[in-house]
Amino acid sequence: MVITRDTVFAPGVYVLPHGIEIAANDVTLDGNGAVIVGENFAGRGVSIHKRKNVTVKNLSVERFYHGIHAENCRALRLERNRVRNTHELAGPNIFLDVWLGRAHAYGGGIFLAGVADGVLEGNDAQHQQNGILMYGCQNMRVTQNNASFNSGYGLMLFESSQNVVEENTADFCCRIYHYDQTGEPYHNGADAAGLVMMCNSSRNTIRRNKLRGGGDGVFLGGFHRDKIKTPCNENLFEANDGSYSPNIAFEATFSQGNIFRGNRADFCNYGFWLGYSSHTRVEGNSIRQNRAAGVAIEHGHHNTIEANAFERNADGAQFWVTANPPFTDFYPECSVSADNVIRRNAFTHNDCGLRIWTERGAANPNACARFTIEDNTFSDNRAAFWQEGLAESRVQNT
Repeated sequence: MVITRDTVFAPGVYVLPHGIEIAANDVTLDGNGAVIVGENFAGRGVSIHKRKNVTVKNLSVERFYHGIHAENCRALRLERNRVRNTHELAGPNIFLDVWLGRAHAYGGGIFLAGVADGVLEGNDAQHQQNGILMYGCQNMRVTQNNASFNSGYGLMLFESSQNVVEENTADFCCRIYHYDQTGEPYHNGADAAGLVMMCNSSRNTIRRNKLRGGGDGVFLGGFHRDKIKTPCNENLFEANDGSYSPNIAFEATFSQGNIFRGNRADFCNYGFWLGYSSHTRVEGNSIRQNRAAGVAIEHGHHNTIEANAFERNADGAQFWVTANPPFTDFYPECSVSADNVIRRNAFTHNDCGLRIWTERGAANPNACARFTIEDNTFSDNRAAFWQEGLAESRVQNT
């Protein structure tokens, strides 16, 4: 079916193995509750290629590889569509590949590549592998969508910058990966996440999203497996909830200038994992009851941890340098953990409030240096502050 003008479907179920193509600009397709069904989880339910000012709304799509597939479009609007039950990897034998580019992308509900200046609002992309996949997209507004209960990614930004992602729900996006045929041991998560951000996805605003119970809440990575630097920099994460992950609420590695403000990172293994990060701000967050640590930063520099509530974690915050760091050939500036600021935090009921160390055997026994630790409060921790190999630092707390 090829659509070249405004169209309203009659309600009903339509089996269209080859899907629908919107082949003109300035077209609105109103599904009016109609259901488009594919065959064998192949092909595309709705295809939009090199178009502008196209709107698709009130349409249900299922049983395709990608439910809605838009490429090189401008001013695209996808509103109140229900796109579920698309192609999914079989079983627990595949650990996800977060570096797959658009040409080899996994199946999913909504796939966008090279789309700019558009809106995704109020879509239902639950119960499949991936909800919303965005490759090379800019200036998009992604709001009030539900991409929960997926076995891969709720939302993914790949080479996508200057987008606003707010008030979405992507809860319980997780999977179990078994390392061998016996089923033991296994990895709970396998790089599934509520929100994945990879390969130069920068200057995005991520605000008021629910990303709970995922393999991670947020997985942001700035170093490609092919040993290429692809940092995701200067993103703002504000008032999101990444709690109840078996792994990490907010992971952001090998990147600079990200801000985490007013988020909830409770009941995970780690609240924040920020290895090899720099110029990152973690401020005003709830960081409670994490099994390993509230904030963990290996080989990070010029980071600020301020005005957070650390309560009942194993370690509240930890900073360290390893004896045999694997990435300092690519990031020589991260051979030390230095010039970090830890200020005005409340450390309460943690096993250890703050822990900073240089591993024994490191080439530089004082590789943790020039920390500013001031105006923090420590209350009823088993240990307030533990350090080994910390040099040239200012410590003044209550």
